[in-house]
Amino acid sequence: GAPGGHAQDGGQDTSFRWQCVDQPIGKLLFRRFLEGAPEFAAAGALWSEIEAFEQCEDTEREASAKRLRSRFFTPGGSEHCSFLSAAATTPPAG
Repeated sequence: GAPGGHAQDGGQDTSFRWQCVDQPIGKLLFRRFLEGAPEFAAAGALWSEIEAFEQCEDTEREASAKRLRSRFFTPGGSEHCSFLSAAATTPPAG
């Protein structure tokens, strides 16, 4: 395999990050796929909300993080993402 575990095909990086995050058309198509499949809609919504969180002002971050936690990370929440690991949903210390 190639460094970093990315499969190489004719010198083209085929990693998930390259195809679905770094490439605008790939990202758009993958997001549409998530949003169009009921079982993945919460994951698509979480991705959108995390991107919005990354853009928000420092003063808004704490309230935004609380909304994210209650919506996506709380069992029984409206869009609970049960596929996330405990490590992914634990608030950072401090």
